[in-house]
Amino acid sequence: MADCDNQEESGMKHYCGIFGAVAVEPWPTQLDLPHILTLGLLGLQHRGQESAGIITTTGEEGQFKQKKGMGLVEQIFRNEDMIKLNGNMGIAHNRYSTMGGSELLNIQPFVVNTIHGKIAIAHNGEIVNAAELRHQLLKSGVGLSTDSDSELLIQLLTHPPSCGEPDGANWINRIKAMMKVAMLSYSLLIMYKDVVYAVRDPFGNRPLCIGKILPPSSFISVDNCNEKDVDAYVVSSESCSFHAIGAKYYRDILPGEIIEISKKGIKSCGIVSRPNGKLPAFCIFEYVYFARADTVFESQMVYTARQRCGEQLAIEAPVEADIVSTVPESATPSAVEYARKLGLPYTEIFSKNRYIGRTFIQPTTRLRQLGVAKKFGPLTDNFAGKRIVLVDDSIVRGNTMQALIKLLKKYGAKEVHVRVASPPIKYPCYMGINIPTKEELIANRISLQDLPDHLCADSVKYLTIEGLVKAIQEGITTTGQPIGHCTACLSGDYPVKLDW
Repeated sequence: MADCDNQEESGMKHYCGIFGAVAVEPWPTQLDLPHILTLGLLGLQHRGQESAGIITTTGEEGQFKQKKGMGLVEQIFRNEDMIKLNGNMGIAHNRYSTMGGSELLNIQPFVVNTIHGKIAIAHNGEIVNAAELRHQLLKSGVGLSTDSDSELLIQLLTHPPSCGEPDGANWINRIKAMMKVAMLSYSLLIMYKDVVYAVRDPFGNRPLCIGKILPPSSFISVDNCNEKDVDAYVVSSESCSFHAIGAKYYRDILPGEIIEISKKGIKSCGIVSRPNGKLPAFCIFEYVYFARADTVFESQMVYTARQRCGEQLAIEAPVEADIVSTVPESATPSAVEYARKLGLPYTEIFSKNRYIGRTFIQPTTRLRQLGVAKKFGPLTDNFAGKRIVLVDDSIVRGNTMQALIKLLKKYGAKEVHVRVASPPIKYPCYMGINIPTKEELIANRISLQDLPDHLCADSVKYLTIEGLVKAIQEGITTTGQPIGHCTACLSGDYPVKLDW
């Protein structure tokens, strides 16, 4: 897909990012929690650009402060907002809508009153049985104020567990009850009074990890520090958001795990198991495209995993050529390793215009037809008269790839061979990724045999599903935990049975 900025052309879009922070004792904290939350969201901006929201609290019952808005993080949160949002803990959310319209009322985090007080929730993912849950809630007399499936989760959490609550709110059992009827897909942050609960669905389809903010002068290992050495705990969809706030990655939250975070520290409150002993189903496209390259998943850096995809691609689909290149920049690790494996030089062939925004509108039909030329300028001296291997991470509709190949050949490329560091995308995703309809996907419209002619390429080869899984799982060193990845958009094998 070439780059996060190319989502408009590719048709495959991110979903959401969530971030939370809890200062440790003593309260009130001296940390600037609102700025920590804002910087955390900035680190996750690639996961959602439609809207963002922050909710904070001092830990007092019912004292939630919030700011939400449409647009990018830097457009929404101002210095005056930082003062108003001052608190000891908070949760935040970036949104790209997969269910529910792009409207103010759907901006997260959501807040709802319960018999025990207010709770706030931030959700990344998409509930696969949302229609069924919506019907059940409406039938039971529960009113819903948005079209978002995230509201379904928060309404389920308002129901007391079957074991009762003789000693007050039992949020752990409420969360477990919710997880048993909504198996996937979600990562959640739930804030209540002076506690934040961080939750991953039992299949671990969406990512969520914990970090620690240590004192600036501390040289203590993040694994060996005790509670008194920690200034705050943070939790995020991706560890890349920790860098800008000086936090250090601690660990992933396990599939089905519920983590309680308070001023006293973090505590694992149990794991909700998967049915029938099924394996986890972490979205493999987090590695392929969605995550930032400096993020750590399952004990390995995404950049390194993408390198192995390039190496495996070279094993499965070598070609005689003069240079290897890519479209800046998510496929660059794969392209560099593909070149190294085959002993070919890696050469840049495009200069990217980084000032073309997502919402750029061409004023005339003629200018719109220039397509990718508005975003990528050909470095003609680097490829004229040469045979090019153009490596990409994925192809969705194929419009961008076709335009790029035409551009290269127009400016003198002798041959263009396309190599894709993931398998063909053939199926829709019902778990939080907005993929075009099955009919729009190029892998379902054009046969592999006819694809080179359609794209104006000299050859086109994809990485196999087996090769992708092998490349990703080779680098996972987490011991004692089962390993599994969702390849539904590639194979049609969904983690759970779908009712439609």
